[in-house]
Amino acid sequence: LARAVHVLSVLHWFGGVAFVTSIVLPAVSRLAEPAQRLALFEAIERRFAGQVRVSVPLAGLSGAYMAERLEAWQRFIEPSGWWLTAMAIVWLLFMAILFVLEPLVLHDWFNRRALGDPDGTFALVHRLHWILLAAGAATVAAGVLGARGALG
Repeated sequence: LARAVHVLSVLHWFGGVAFVTSIVLPAVSRLAEPAQRLALFEAIERRFAGQVRVSVPLAGLSGAYMAERLEAWQRFIEPSGWWLTAMAIVWLLFMAILFVLEPLVLHDWFNRRALGDPDGTFALVHRLHWILLAAGAATVAAGVLGARGALG
């Protein structure tokens, strides 16, 4: 059950990141009116953020439960368990973004910057999303391979 919760949580989390990165941001960036861009992106992001604020903690809790249940904590410090550490780092990064940086810093910064330089702001946010998606996809792939014993 914990593995199913973990996989479904990660699927929702990174499926959403992929959708925002490859579909939403390019579509929003093509709108002519900057005020429309910001309002549309905010409306979509708000709905996804509410959902992902459930799936990301669930991914972490289910992962921690499995590590505890399988007595696998020591694998995080072994060289062959690098993929576990990578998963934890990506999870921590997203937790920090979702629960600390976005509400305290990024939301206001994005709104101010998008009003003054909508094209530059959306291009920067799009690049950052691609970096986060690439890191997440590589980590998911490593996690699948590592869990199946293919990485060590």
